Amino acid sequence: MTATAFLITPPFTQLNTPYPATAYLKGFLHTKNITSIQADLGIEVILALFSQQGLKDLFAYIEAKQEKHTENIQRIIALQDTYIATIKPIISFLQGKNPTLAQLICQDDFLPEAARFAALEDLDWAFGSMGYQDKAKHLATLYLEDISDLIIACVDSHFGFSRYAERLGRSANSFDELYAALQQDYSYIDHLLIRVLQAKMEAVQPKFVAISVPFPGNLYAALRCGQWIKKHFPDVKIAMGGGFANTELRSLSDERVFEFWDFVCLDDGEAPIENILQYIEGQRDIQNLKRTFCLIDGKVQYINNSTCKDYKQSEVGTPDYSDLLLDKYISVIEIVNPMHKMWSDGRWNKLTMAHGCYWGKCTFCDISLDYIRLYEPVAAVLLCDRMEEMMAQTGENGFHFVDEAAPPALMRALAIEILRRKLVVTWWTNIRFEKSFSKDLCLLLKASGCVAVSGGLEVASDRLLALIQKGVTVAQVAQVCRNFTDAGIMVHAYLMYGFPTQTAQETVDSLEMVRQMFEAGVLQSGFWHQFAMTAHSPVGINPAAFGVKKENETIGTFANNDLLFIDTEGTDHESFSYGLKKSLFNFMHGIGFEFPLQEWFEVKIPRTKIPKHYIENVLEIEEIGTKTNAKVLWLGGKPIIQHESKIKKGKVTEISILLFYNKKDDFSLQVNRQQGEWLANVLSLLSPNNTQLFTFDALKAHYEAAGLSDFGLFWEGKMMRILRENGLLLL
Repeated sequence: MTATAFLITPPFTQLNTPYPATAYLKGFLHTKNITSIQADLGIEVILALFSQQGLKDLFAYIEAKQEKHTENIQRIIALQDTYIATIKPIISFLQGKNPTLAQLICQDDFLPEAARFAALEDLDWAFGSMGYQDKAKHLATLYLEDISDLIIACVDSHFGFSRYAERLGRSANSFDELYAALQQDYSYIDHLLIRVLQAKMEAVQPKFVAISVPFPGNLYAALRCGQWIKKHFPDVKIAMGGGFANTELRSLSDERVFEFWDFVCLDDGEAPIENILQYIEGQRDIQNLKRTFCLIDGKVQYINNSTCKDYKQSEVGTPDYSDLLLDKYISVIEIVNPMHKMWSDGRWNKLTMAHGCYWGKCTFCDISLDYIRLYEPVAAVLLCDRMEEMMAQTGENGFHFVDEAAPPALMRALAIEILRRKLVVTWWTNIRFEKSFSKDLCLLLKASGCVAVSGGLEVASDRLLALIQKGVTVAQVAQVCRNFTDAGIMVHAYLMYGFPTQTAQETVDSLEMVRQMFEAGVLQSGFWHQFAMTAHSPVGINPAAFGVKKENETIGTFANNDLLFIDTEGTDHESFSYGLKKSLFNFMHGIGFEFPLQEWFEVKIPRTKIPKHYIENVLEIEEIGTKTNAKVLWLGGKPIIQHESKIKKGKVTEISILLFYNKKDDFSLQVNRQQGEWLANVLSLLSPNNTQLFTFDALKAHYEAAGLSDFGLFWEGKMMRILRENGLLLL
């Protein structure tokens, strides 16, 4: 089990699936014949804590402290025997190993209930009378959250299922508070973490440890890991990287950080990690590292060897999930939201269609940073190769493409390649709501296994969307959402309030746009968040251009990303938070569309200026026009063709009857024999099985070469309309 490199994800990210950073790195190191072992310490700590022995130890620890508790905590402690007895089957159920337990969980007298169950209402509206599995997952999640409340109240105030000591890591301009916390004795959770880490280090015996820190909630645990390794394995070199470093640590200058890690790497990790390993082996000078902070002569230095190039996406290998406890992750349903369910329920293989963002203009986004700025797509054939490799390795055929925004053209190519290979996969991704997502493209994506998309509607105001440089309008977003919804693909919208210069009127009007979209049924899920100004976004770089100013120009020695600012408009954006979220929760469940918007707010708000039927009217606008270079694709099967002779007024007419079977029903077409024979032949040429797809112009030429006339009339006729409704796509 020994390896050169040990790749760590510290607690805590997700319970249902591993964060993919270490799998990406392991796949790359494999291409270089460098041995590596990876571990998600988060799920291992959770499983140690939420076990029968874990709970026995926890309750014993709490009782030994002999502290006074709230009524809720007293209740949990009093029911400890029930918690200890039920924890093993509950975890097994959430791991998908004990599905029949759902019936028992849904009964009122099986699970011990504390404060998290207090607000529980009749769940039939959410899960239906037959939705036992999801309902049971939700109840089991509340059960775990009750225990989490106990841990936070009595053991470790920093605990959280998907974050640990997040407050210490968020916007920590100074390292002082974190450093002070790390000088304290281990917390209860720290002891569990170190116990797991120690066993891993003793087994792997690595020369090098790479710690991925995607979020502020992983930072404290990453530092604790580094601190312990430094003390007990002093010869092992440690590098830290990941999303937190990429956004927060670009101006790092505090020497104390290097008491915990030897290196801090920025952006894509493949080349920096390879260079560090070469340095460890004595094959590279420290001054030739790439995008790496380190301590030289007691001073923090940033080294970026420009002669060392990054690897192309085609060269980094397939993400490798071996070593991870894939059958031990637990699926939870925290809130009854269809898209949040996808994030937390089920194990997804993570892949990226393209490095960076093909749009790269949104003014709230960190578009100046390489991980967004440098756009490089992966060929659809290579993506499908990687998907097949990962399915063989993990046994899972669900994929979450974690792109900043998946490119529509690449999504089209990927969907066709999936159909060509006859892969059975389920996938979802993040998009921009741009007009490329036509009705037919959405039908193609659905046919390939796409079940959901998420994208930024943001402020739902055309003035502010233009200021953001989103490149879309509200009407366009609504129409794209309609196309996805009509195809059977769920749509989640990221919603923003508090963008610079946004007025109270615009916030209310944005909510009205959102209300109308939910009422029209073209949105199924959404989430409001308040705008945050970041140092690497156009707003953060040039705030005056957006009508705001920074509260403080001082650059900290540790994390520098989130910026406090003053909006010269003076709108109290915080006062809208509760009403926006409350109304959205109801809209997602089809409730309250008829209420005046004022009903959702505790503060006075202006009346909306959006016409009552605005979204309804824009949804009536149909797509028009046919591009002559558009690809023509037939998703249906080969028809059965029969020929008949009809006699009318003494004249014999040869006709063809084409019988089509699809998954739900069948239909037939009757045409003259010459057209029927041509159509039966050409449909096989329009199948995804063919590597060369016909364009509309090529189809027209093929029709005319067969001696047939009036292609325009034929294309607009009833027969083609029926085929268009049953799988003939124009892309």
